[in-house]
Formats: sequence, C-alpha cells, structure tokens
Amino acid sequence: MSASFKSIGLVVRSDMQSRQQNIQQVVTVLTRHARVLVHCLDFDQPIADLSPISMQQLVSEADLVISLGGDGTMLTTARALVDFDTPLLGINLGRLGFLADVSFDRFESYLDAVMEGRYRVEERFLIQGEFYREDELLGTNVALNDIILHSYESASMIEYEISSGGELIHIQRSDGVIVTTPTGSTAYALSGGGPIMHPSLNTLAIVPICPHTLSNRPIVLPADQPIEVRLGRDSMMAKVSYDGHSTTRVSSENRVRITRYPKPLTLLHPEDYDYFSVLRAKLYWSTSY
Repeated sequence: MSASFKSIGLVVRSDMQSRQQNIQQVVTVLTRHARVLVHCLDFDQPIADLSPISMQQLVSEADLVISLGGDGTMLTTARALVDFDTPLLGINLGRLGFLADVSFDRFESYLDAVMEGRYRVEERFLIQGEFYREDELLGTNVALNDIILHSYESASMIEYEISSGGELIHIQRSDGVIVTTPTGSTAYALSGGGPIMHPSLNTLAIVPICPHTLSNRPIVLPADQPIEVRLGRDSMMAKVSYDGHSTTRVSSENRVRITRYPKPLTLLHPEDYDYFSVLRAKLYWSTSY
C-alpha cells in the first residue's frame, strides 16, 4: 500500500550548517516522492534550491515531518507538532538516538519503504505543565520527555513538596526533581537513577536529583493523576524546564501542575523496529567483554 504523503517537512538542527551534504542527500531522496519543505532550527541559510520556512508553516502544510539530527531535534519538532495529527520520523545524526532511530547510512532504503507504506506506527503521550501564582494561571508548556524543577543556583539545594491526585507524596530537599514520561525515562531521568518505562505504559515517574535523604527513591505513578510541585516557603529560587528548554523562574508563591496532554504524538518507525533492540544497542546491554 502506498503512503499518501504529498508534502514532507524536514527539520534540521542548528549545527547542521557544516553538514550541507547530508541535508542535500536527504532532500534529493525526498523530492523523488513529494514536495519538500525545510525548516532550519536557529539559522536561515538556504539549502540548495530550497528556501527555509517557519516551523509554523511547515507543521501546518506537511503530511509527514522528518527530523534530521539527534533526539534534541526530535523533541523540538515533537512539541511543534503537539496539536497536529502529522506523523514524525527521526533520522539520527546525533549520538544516542533513542527517538531518532533511523540510522543515516540506511535512511534512503527506509524512506523508500515509508513512501511505499511500509512502516510501524506508534503513539507517545506528552505532558503539560501549568504554571500558577496562587490560583492565577500564568502560562503553560508541553514536553515529550520531562518537566524538571531544579535549583536556580547550580550549587544550591531546594526544598519542594510533591503531590499526586491531591495526596501529598513527600517534602524533599535535593538539587531538583524530574517528572518523566516513559519516552523520557531513557533521558535525564535514567542518569538520575530512574526506571526505564516501556513507551506503551500510561505512567509517569518522579525522580529526585541528588536527594539529601538517601532513602528517597524514584516513584512510578499513573499518568492520569495530576502531579503538583511546590517550592518550600524557605526554599531558594528555582527554575522549571520543559525538555531542557523554555525555562521559567519560580518561587514559593508558584506551583506547577503536571498532567497528561490530551493529544498524542504519532511516530513512524522502520518495519523492523524493536524497542528492546534499541535499548541493547544504546545502553550496551548483552555486550561481550
């Protein structure tokens, strides 16, 4: 069955100016199949005969969006697609590539297969952070990986309290706390000692960053219950970040309410995609020494 992708959006990362040949290779393959739209993150250098367009225009016109880079490029693109039903495919030019799972040396055969309708579809959920002062909503943002409360001063601890579904979990002192989706469980949360959660799970994990209390451990919770984070009254200033971006400064007057976002992200994978194979390759499991 042939896929009906008439317009394909290509998002490239900001340090790709030095890799014009890689970009052009992908563009050449894509133009065999469809109209190609390109957005360049943080730079506007033309690519061959293509003029870059805005991200807003790209996501509103493309039937398929391809991220060329690493997982950071995928995360930025995913947040831009949050209110669209457009599928996303990642070609990896980064390092780990848990999300961008199509290797560059095999991209042409994979793209040809996708255009022929041969691929796997997977949905991943995002989370939304609502930022309040008392009961006044000051802003919202979304994340595919994680929402993190961390100290404003890099060498300072903060005190915070976390509740889930209206019930207090704990009051803690640490460098910060990560609220991660299953997608983000192999990112910063993994470095902090958090659990790896299968992407099909409807769960969130709370992972403390360097907790002062050694008995503190990550907690896995249902994603359908809202999580609320508040700074302690005497705590230092802190920041909230979404997938490592869009940082907001917070004080004890603020609270952050984290919920599952109602619309999922659709990912396309190669037909032979295997989540555990990705883990084995990226985390060097089953390696002979």
